[in-house]
Amino acid sequence: MILDTCALLWLAAGDRKLSRAAVRKIGESRAVYVSAISGFEIAIKAAKGKLRLPFRPQEWFERVIDHHDLAVLPLSLDICIAGAELPALHNDPCDRFIIATAKLKDLTVVTPDDRFEKYGVRTIG
Repeated sequence: MILDTCALLWLAAGDRKLSRAAVRKIGESRAVYVSAISGFEIAIKAAKGKLRLPFRPQEWFERVIDHHDLAVLPLSLDICIAGAELPALHNDPCDRFIIATAKLKDLTVVTPDDRFEKYGVRTIG
């Protein structure tokens, strides 16, 4: 299972926007991943003032990863190429990397974004 960036933010904040089913599945999963691109996306939002964090982005990310026992998946060359080769159904490059990661690693994505399913990935909303 892999969290998209908003699911990661909601998990970290204990936000009820994350569905009960998603919280249950996260708790039951042997491994829960986040993409390194989520760190980039969070840092960009914080730098633009669109996201307030209690710590600098790197420290915040590391604390959340540790607290929730998450694993970070790097952006490998195959993920980068696969993200670029996805059909143009979704223009957010960060989401495209997460979708490519899910497809290549056969992972379910925790996301509220229904466009992910159009790429043939399993989702939990």
